[in-house]
Amino acid sequence: MTDRTDFAAAEAELNARGFTRMVFELDRIESLLDLLGSPQRAYPSIHLTGTNGKTSTARMIDSLLRAFGLHTGRYTSPHLETVRERISLDGEPVSEERFASVYQEIKPLAELVDARSDEPLTYFDMTTALAFATFADAPVDIAVVEVGLGGAEDATNVIQAGVCVITPIGLDHTEWLGDTLQDIALAKAGIIHPGATVIAAAQEEEAARPLLERCAEVGATIAREGGEFGVLRRAVAVGGQVLSIQGLGGVYDDVFVPLHGAHQAQNAAVALAAVEAFLGAGARRQLDIEAVREGFASASSPGRLERVRSAPTVLLDGAHNPHGMAATVTALQEEFAFSKLVAVVGVLADKDAEALLELLEPVADLVVVTRNSSPRAMPVAELAALAAEVFGEERVESAEEIPDAIELAVALAEEDVPGELSGVGVLVTGSVVTVADARRLLKR
Repeated sequence: MTDRTDFAAAEAELNARGFTRMVFELDRIESLLDLLGSPQRAYPSIHLTGTNGKTSTARMIDSLLRAFGLHTGRYTSPHLETVRERISLDGEPVSEERFASVYQEIKPLAELVDARSDEPLTYFDMTTALAFATFADAPVDIAVVEVGLGGAEDATNVIQAGVCVITPIGLDHTEWLGDTLQDIALAKAGIIHPGATVIAAAQEEEAARPLLERCAEVGATIAREGGEFGVLRRAVAVGGQVLSIQGLGGVYDDVFVPLHGAHQAQNAAVALAAVEAFLGAGARRQLDIEAVREGFASASSPGRLERVRSAPTVLLDGAHNPHGMAATVTALQEEFAFSKLVAVVGVLADKDAEALLELLEPVADLVVVTRNSSPRAMPVAELAALAAEVFGEERVESAEEIPDAIELAVALAEEDVPGELSGVGVLVTGSVVTVADARRLLKR
């Protein structure tokens, strides 16, 4: 019988492998999965890569599949509050007890692999193996698996999924994937295996070319947003938006999605096409519209323009690269009529902080710069200097700790605002870690 201490011990041992240590080779994870009896072969998978929108799209795919009565496993990263969020069964994070017991099964085999290798298995290798083993044990009908980084050499690429999803590709993680869209797309195209069906969001031409070439090379079929599927109409609604989506199998009208922004509408269209491809919908067969509506209505994506307080409104958004921040800013302009908005920004040192601040500047009246709990966080003084260049010194405040930054932002938002606070907002953004830190404080 496992208990809370077993889970804490498993988590501590995982963390000891180096939360951010990266080694891009598949040999170790393949050896570990072979010793486990190849659990990733026990069920079909939908595999997702791209630069932005992967987690939101994975969560929508999961919700749609459950609406069609399937038992799902979902593997996403990073997590906001607990590593258990990375491994979900039927939409819920795996229990501490199950996490610990599967970890105990894997641990001795992982030690065997470590002993034979130059480099020990990484944190991500281990959580990937944990997910695949958990899904096989459950058992699930289908796994929805998000790439950790890139594609070709990512630990998840052992699944060779029949349906692959490529969300929009932008510049991020350039130190690992290359500094052009073509290089990044090339790495991500590695998840496309012979005979797969590929569902691709609209891409810039430089990113689209390597995807098409890979499909031709391995005999994969591709369906592209704007060609075979896409959003026909969207209208802002209370708590989200109402969409009309052209799917692979026909038009799906009056679909309510409780998420904000044109980028989430795009993610919804991609998610629907992926589920259609998996369930065999197409030119002569449309999915049941009521099940589709039910699946989307119950979708959620924590930390993606998530409202955690009102009066003043506090939104959390994990945008951490220019492509993601541009989508967030567009959604703020279209769907939130703030008379005054204060942004709390904490970024990692390897990100393009200046570009993030430049995108935020037109919508934020003031910015409070801070530091999140990651050891890779950009120092406050450095971020404040960048913010002063973009916003002007009089519009920049700083706070070393996130709780102080949020408290200061709320006070600044409420300052000089007569009476009603409904038009006043605080946006916490810049990194998934910043959002996770804020969420722990605000979601009590």
